[in-house]
Amino acid sequence: MNEKKGWGDTVLGWFVVRDEAAAAATAAEETTEAATAVGGAEPPAATFTGELPAAPGGNVDFPGVYTAAGIDEEHQSFVGKAADLLRNLPAQTEPAVKRQIVGASLKAFGVPVEKIIEAAVAEIQALEGYIQAGAEDTRKVHEEGERRTALLTEQIEKLRRVMEERVAEQTSVMRACNDQKLAIQQVLEFFGRETVARVVRESPKLIDPSERKA
Repeated sequence: MNEKKGWGDTVLGWFVVRDEAAAAATAAEETTEAATAVGGAEPPAATFTGELPAAPGGNVDFPGVYTAAGIDEEHQSFVGKAADLLRNLPAQTEPAVKRQIVGASLKAFGVPVEKIIEAAVAEIQALEGYIQAGAEDTRKVHEEGERRTALLTEQIEKLRRVMEERVAEQTSVMRACNDQKLAIQQVLEFFGRETVARVVRESPKLIDPSERKA
């Protein structure tokens, strides 16, 4: 990315109102250049000294992010006051007039413009760092999820093979036992059904089929 569209131009873009068509074309060009650049530098990001707040449901605790980046409440309030002043100005107010009004109001509050700019840039860098940290954490969660999914899939396949082998084994057992029963039955048939029935009734070890049925 050339010098014109470097970090300085990005910072300038926070304050300069561009023609919409030109702004769209510039954004598209910058996006293309960023996508095709090899080894290009990422946007500046803050270094966090505190614990980053979670964002359940995508709801970001912005003060918590700024605090983790070392931006104290006073400096956060600088940006907040400037933002409140801008929101309260009529939408049709010219940018130059807006700057004059906001500048005068902040001067009355005793807030130096330099401090606001410094705090605002620090907050943007904190947010960029938060995005990058979240992306890294998401990558790790995704990789761990893929690893565990692969492990569970392997375990499921093993369980399925065990079940299939057990069913096949039981089928073979049942077939073998039935074949053996037929072979033994031939011995019983040799003695006759009445003799077999009498022995079963009189034996204390055997179960009479009629009694089991009852």
